[in-house]
Amino acid sequence: MTARHALVRRPSPRLADGLVTHIARSDDVNIELAQRQWDGYVAALHEAGWTTHEVPEAPDSPDSVFVEDTMVVYEDLAIICRPGAEERWAEVSAAEAVVRGQGYRVVRIEAPGTLDGGDVLKHGGTAWVGVGGRTNAEGFDQLRSHLQPLGVNVVGVPLTKALHLKSAVTALPDGTIIGYEPVVDNPAVWGEKFLAVPEEPGAHVVLLDDDVLLMSSAAPRTAAMFEERGYRVSAVDISEFEKLEGCVTCLSVRLRGRP
Repeated sequence: MTARHALVRRPSPRLADGLVTHIARSDDVNIELAQRQWDGYVAALHEAGWTTHEVPEAPDSPDSVFVEDTMVVYEDLAIICRPGAEERWAEVSAAEAVVRGQGYRVVRIEAPGTLDGGDVLKHGGTAWVGVGGRTNAEGFDQLRSHLQPLGVNVVGVPLTKALHLKSAVTALPDGTIIGYEPVVDNPAVWGEKFLAVPEEPGAHVVLLDDDVLLMSSAAPRTAAMFEERGYRVSAVDISEFEKLEGCVTCLSVRLRGRP
């Protein structure tokens, strides 16, 4: 398999202070365990043939480990986000510097637009964008203006029940959109392509290869569903990040279109 590349960022020692929106704040986030789980996540990428590039740690930014929210990458273009939570603005510049160093063209979402990378689900030439939470209509319009010249069909999706769109739905390699229905605003957006999963963490997958899925170990029934469909599952424990509405997608930026 040709090596893939991904950006990752170590957890801040202030991880427990991260923002939460749709769940109650947990008072038992274990920082040492989170560091070990992050190591396990990165190891799973390496074992699947991926090369990782670390964005410098941001000790004073509790949510900085969720590096996916800093940008949207398509082919050779990196669209640098303006996160919907002002507390996260400081996370962006170092991530931008690293992706520039990888040879990407860079554009930015500008005020008054807001966009979180976790709100953008890309598959098969379409980008679905969750609008209504951290991403606003102006951010959506700017993203669309950057992606349409690349031939991308950009579709707005209502988002009120989950932190990010990819907290609710992701895509399997064959284009099936998987989601945990209680947190999906409108499954009809995807019609017959939508597949409900029985566990909320099962709605989140990272495509490691054409038949390999990285997902949380907290969704064993969903993993069995995917294996029955012919996929291999690489399961990782990310319990400390899940306490902060994190999932496997938001812990890295996958650079499949690396220049």
